[in-house]
Amino acid sequence: MIETDKLEILTAGAKYDVSCSSSGSRRKNFSGGLGNGAASGICHSFTPDGRCISLLKILMSNDCLFDCEYCPNRRSADVRRASLTPDEICELVINFYKRNYIEGLFLSSAVFDTPDKTMELLYETVLKLRKVYLFNGYIHLKGIPHADETLVMRAARLVDRMSYNIELPSESSLKLLAPQKTKQSLLLPMKNLKYAITYDKENKIRKNRALPAGQTTQMIIGASPETDGQILKLSEALYGNMNLRRVYYSSYVPVVQSSKLPATGAGLLREHRLYQADWLLRFYGFTVDEICPENQNLSSEYDPKCAWALRNMHLFPVEINRAPLEVLLRVPGIGAKSAYKITEARRFAPLNFEQLEKMRVVLKRAKYFITCKGKFYGTDNISQVKTALLTNGNGTEQLSLFSAPEISLFALSGNQ
Repeated sequence: MIETDKLEILTAGAKYDVSCSSSGSRRKNFSGGLGNGAASGICHSFTPDGRCISLLKILMSNDCLFDCEYCPNRRSADVRRASLTPDEICELVINFYKRNYIEGLFLSSAVFDTPDKTMELLYETVLKLRKVYLFNGYIHLKGIPHADETLVMRAARLVDRMSYNIELPSESSLKLLAPQKTKQSLLLPMKNLKYAITYDKENKIRKNRALPAGQTTQMIIGASPETDGQILKLSEALYGNMNLRRVYYSSYVPVVQSSKLPATGAGLLREHRLYQADWLLRFYGFTVDEICPENQNLSSEYDPKCAWALRNMHLFPVEINRAPLEVLLRVPGIGAKSAYKITEARRFAPLNFEQLEKMRVVLKRAKYFITCKGKFYGTDNISQVKTALLTNGNGTEQLSLFSAPEISLFALSGNQ
């Protein structure tokens, strides 16, 4: 029986790692097996800030040799220490799974002996889960910097996803705040895993395929002086060179005292803006240079898409019935799904504002940047546009099931 104190320490120690997501796997169950890591078999549950809670998220040990300034488990921190064996973790996962507490596992660890020894025990854990306990549920494993490549590759063929966390956006910040880690110790295993994933895909290898759900990474925001532009540049390079599924951003929280760290946290708004910008990079065809100059931060007043549009008002309004898809994706208030719907629907008949509203286009924002059949319901006064977007486009009020329905301006006016 695992002590409750141990469980509390090791789950609490893992909560600062946000680079886990239980999606993208196609690992199916087999006769006599337990669990299912296929996409349809994963039950998602998310906290209000988007973190997945359907996984058992735990450290094997928080007894760390490293002394990273920002880490609550660092060697010099005065905290309670605990460790679990591979067998204890396996029993915990299986028992929790049978009780329907979890659908999978996110397993990480402090470097408690040597990088190789730590990685070896992590590998032993996932090997036992797969081969001894026949667990086919989702497993996300955190990679250990400086660990032997062979161990990493063996683990990669047993788990669904791995993450090597960049942690800090520059080499200079790593040297200052996490001197035991280097840029090379983080990027090299990511590159090797990328090659393994690509090789398996190209050769159509299905059994023991490397990381069917890919790789992710995490960056801590606000612990070091890098701008949002620098952070997004790094993310853009990681998506392009490492084929990452996600880059996660974690707002710095001052949980440990250090003269090298800021006294206050970065705040969730900055983290939120980075996620919005990241979405534009991955799904909307934007580049970092368009979203945010390298020496600047993202606007706190406007979301990145609105901020870009306000800087480029000379490109608007665009005619909704003629604008190509790549232009529609840049209109504030039009999401990716809506843009695709528009391009399909207008093939049969010209669209009007009422039809756009039915497609879930946010006309409070979009009306300042589009025309429908030549009609424009915005304004040429840039100050009024800025005020309207600030008022209507960035509200944080949560919708209520019992709120009065909003009456369409266009429906009332009868405008088509």
